[in-house]
Amino acid sequence: MGIGTRKNIGRLQEADGEGHVLHRTLNGLQLTLLGIGAIIGAGIFVVTGTAAAQHAGPAIVLSFVLAGLGCLFAGLCYAEFASMIPVAGSAYTYGYATLGELVAWIIGWDLMLEYLFASSAVAVGWSGYFTSFVRDYLHWHLPDALTNAPFETRAGSLVPQATGALVNLPAVLLVALLTTLLVVGIHESARVNNVIVFLKVSIVLLVIGFGAFHVDTSHWRPFIPPNTGRFGEFGWSGVLAGAGVIFFAYIGFDAVSTAAQETRDPKRDLPMGILGSLLVCTVLYVLMAGVMTGLAPYSTLNVPEPVYVAISRGGAALAWLRPIVGLGAVAGLASVVLVMLLGQPRVFFAMSRDGLLPPVFGRVHGRFRTPYVSTLITGGISMVVAGLFPIGLLGHLVSIGTLFAFIVVCAGILVLRHTRPDLPRPFRTPFVPVVPVLGILTCGALMLGLGLETWLRLVIWLAIGLVIYFAYGRKHSKAAREEAASAERDAPSPLRPPGA
Repeated sequence: MGIGTRKNIGRLQEADGEGHVLHRTLNGLQLTLLGIGAIIGAGIFVVTGTAAAQHAGPAIVLSFVLAGLGCLFAGLCYAEFASMIPVAGSAYTYGYATLGELVAWIIGWDLMLEYLFASSAVAVGWSGYFTSFVRDYLHWHLPDALTNAPFETRAGSLVPQATGALVNLPAVLLVALLTTLLVVGIHESARVNNVIVFLKVSIVLLVIGFGAFHVDTSHWRPFIPPNTGRFGEFGWSGVLAGAGVIFFAYIGFDAVSTAAQETRDPKRDLPMGILGSLLVCTVLYVLMAGVMTGLAPYSTLNVPEPVYVAISRGGAALAWLRPIVGLGAVAGLASVVLVMLLGQPRVFFAMSRDGLLPPVFGRVHGRFRTPYVSTLITGGISMVVAGLFPIGLLGHLVSIGTLFAFIVVCAGILVLRHTRPDLPRPFRTPFVPVVPVLGILTCGALMLGLGLETWLRLVIWLAIGLVIYFAYGRKHSKAAREEAASAERDAPSPLRPPGA
């Protein structure tokens, strides 16, 4: 009883006044900036170089287009759900309304891989840029034992190996600072994010604008390097593999939907925030990738700071950009961590409100009107993970968790269009069923390229989640209790004839 229970969409659409009320303060522009703040970060400053050097070469531009298309299909489905069901919870709530409680739990648990582990992964990336920046420009040499993960992963092994380091202290301190900021308030966090977004987008535009004048087009030939004989190493298979790797660069636009109950006009502003941030970032990614591979041979970009390398190849004319890029990377990655830490507590908030997690996860601060307990729990776990594990392990987990969430959302649109075609939809996903099916196929193909070890970790993670659901969530589910009570009321009484 309960695992197939679905939430009543009509009640969800009227949920604004039920339970705890979060502070509504965000508009469409702020949501778009939140999305841009989440998307532009580790992808453009770190992953682009690695994917170009190992998989796609200059054709990394096509990889960004392919990954962007997959996100566009999912984003269109997200936008329809967000306009119909403007409550906190993101894909978790959408799954609950269309595919049932068990699927909702699985997707809610899976979203931890996206938001919580993404905040940790990007904090690790931020630590690398921060350490380099203070070393190069402030001449502070932080000890390696306090700036590296004490564990690393090796190909073919599920168990991390010790590195000899103690803790990645800068990553831990960053998460602690941003968690405190999020407890104080969503509005204050959005203000800080807005400033950072304008800063890092300006820096990206500077690199694109000035770097374009120093591009050596010979670096783009051949545009698609010949395949080495192995799948994913250049050629068209390399373009596909590159898309799977740089998919991490697009993670974040769906975090916009988790702030639904803190949005002034969610039916209008949420689609604007989701699709607007995705469009802006795709254009910037394609231009940035083109400039980077035009400034430097793609084989030289397999480094933690590929933008630095590309600018250095531009000669003295671009030397002034190096410290600015360093500052932009430090600020930009911090804003990504901020938005990821914003998303996870709101998923916990929604699950607690439904009885699937203990009530403590749903507590709202009396003064700041934020889900402060969930925020503190999220921040604490993220600090531990960021301090102990490398970005490679975390990045693959984030990618597979996010792709799985996107598949559920696309499938939910197909189910709901069939079962409830009468529901009001302020925003409608176009070309259904083509768009949701393409979203499922694209995201599924990208999942297949993430390796057996990552799939095994996903299965282990979901198994742990199922144990928690059947031990606690199923017994405390509010929707299941309401369904049982309704069935009992509607059952014919032995003392009363049916219909009496």
